[in-house]
Amino acid sequence: MTTIDRAVLTQRLYIHDPAAPEATVVVPSVLVAVRWLGGRLLLVRRCESGLWELPGGRVHVGENAVEAAVRKTAAEAGVQVLVTGLEGMFTDPDHVVRSLHGEVGQSFAVLLRARWTGGVPRGDQRGTSDARWIPPADMSKLAMEPSTRRCVAQALTVGEPPCLR
Repeated sequence: MTTIDRAVLTQRLYIHDPAAPEATVVVPSVLVAVRWLGGRLLLVRRCESGLWELPGGRVHVGENAVEAAVRKTAAEAGVQVLVTGLEGMFTDPDHVVRSLHGEVGQSFAVLLRARWTGGVPRGDQRGTSDARWIPPADMSKLAMEPSTRRCVAQALTVGEPPCLR
């Protein structure tokens, strides 16, 4: 069971927490696994929590998952990508987020693999304070939510079938 309180006026994440509110909506989102030289993985650091994670976010109405992945990676990390495949799908009904507006959503995240096509990693200074190519050996040193660690571990696999949870 994990409950992570974010800064005041942000969201609250519940992972297998019996005290979690009941989700009223499923929230489709994308996460993007962009690998670079030496197997490095692109990660962003969230402004509100200081935690590291894969770039990504909600899929907007009228947008497909690939378009959302390209948009979110450019916005959050300053990097342009070409989506090349599916790495996984994470749909744990006990992973819910209460937004600052009170909406309680069940996570439904699609992890997409992408290739770097341009740009230099940088945080957007609104949602992300930093973006970097992180060597696989350094991942354990970074502050991350447990659910993010599972997605990062899947993103670091090579030649394995997609993870479906």
